[in-house]
Amino acid sequence: MAEHNERGRWGEQKAAEYLERKGFRILWRDWRDGHRDLDIVAVDADQLVVVEVKTRKNADFTAPEMAVDARKQRNLAIAADKLAKAYGIEFPLRFDIVAVTGTCDADCRINHIEDAFIPF
Repeated sequence: MAEHNERGRWGEQKAAEYLERKGFRILWRDWRDGHRDLDIVAVDADQLVVVEVKTRKNADFTAPEMAVDARKQRNLAIAADKLAKAYGIEFPLRFDIVAVTGTCDADCRINHIEDAFIPF
């Protein structure tokens, strides 16, 4: 597996652990609809939260969360809509970003941006 793929899986694991410590209940990880995917789908209080995780070795060039551009937001919204319809979910929906920076547990930094964007 390529190094960036391994780093991405590590980052998603760190993000999931972080969210669980904050009281989120994770329902799905890596939920797929064709070529679209949702990294983490969780419940926070009375909201369904779609969490996009971005992991980088460092933020020297740009912050990881900046990679969630308008096209990515649209794809997340389409996938989230399909998930909600497929499972009859009627919770209010929120989109968060968790940016994970680092290469190991010792230097892991997490930036959780709640309600990061409103798609469309």
